[in-house]
Amino acid sequence: MQNKTEIRKALLAARNAIPPAQRAALDSAIAAKILGWWDASRVQTIGVYWPMRGEPDLHALYAQLAARGVQLALPLAAPDQPLRFLSWMPGEMVVRDRYGAGVPAAATAQLAPDALLIPCVGFTTDCFRLGYGGGFYDRTLARAPRPYTIGVAYAIGETTFDAAAHDLRLDRIVTDQTVWR
Repeated sequence: MQNKTEIRKALLAARNAIPPAQRAALDSAIAAKILGWWDASRVQTIGVYWPMRGEPDLHALYAQLAARGVQLALPLAAPDQPLRFLSWMPGEMVVRDRYGAGVPAAATAQLAPDALLIPCVGFTTDCFRLGYGGGFYDRTLARAPRPYTIGVAYAIGETTFDAAAHDLRLDRIVTDQTVWR
């Protein structure tokens, strides 16, 4: 079995090779599945992400959720710390942090989301996530209370790897093709 660094490199190359028109269709398929989950769960606060490095772009979904009264929050990363989530709504300004992620430009309230949309470089069918290797989400999910977790990835991100002791299983993975639980 390949190591996570090799898997990550191959998956990022495959993800970045998706043509823009196909990517938009895949993003719409992912968004529809997440909106279906929200219709059944009706959680009030969701931690979302600002797409980078070819991650699924769910801005249209974020606008739909906000229109339904959902409070959104973007993660703020600090070295060796769990993520903090800051209140954000579509249309509000963001700036790039030291890692390239979008964070609210203005000071906003810190929130404890009921659920998190977590971008995945790769994933297993057992709902283990492969990220960029920084451990931000691992540290965040190790704390209690743990929010409901939804990994977000393109179906081409399905892979196999041995989960490490610090890897935590997500509640579900949503791709353009299926939902894993």
